[in-house]
Amino acid sequence: MTEKTAKKPLWRRLLWMVIIWGGSVLALFVVASLFRVLMSAAGLRTH
Repeated sequence: MTEKTAKKPLWRRLLWMVIIWGGSVLALFVVASLFRVLMSAAGLRTH
């Protein structure tokens, strides 16, 4: 760890982790929804 990283407060580091995690979940949702729309357009059904 560098000195700059060590001086940042814990809440800021945790906030960045939550933002990155939330962004990845949102991106996964968008990709999954896109696949679902494409599969539905191709005539495939979930059940």
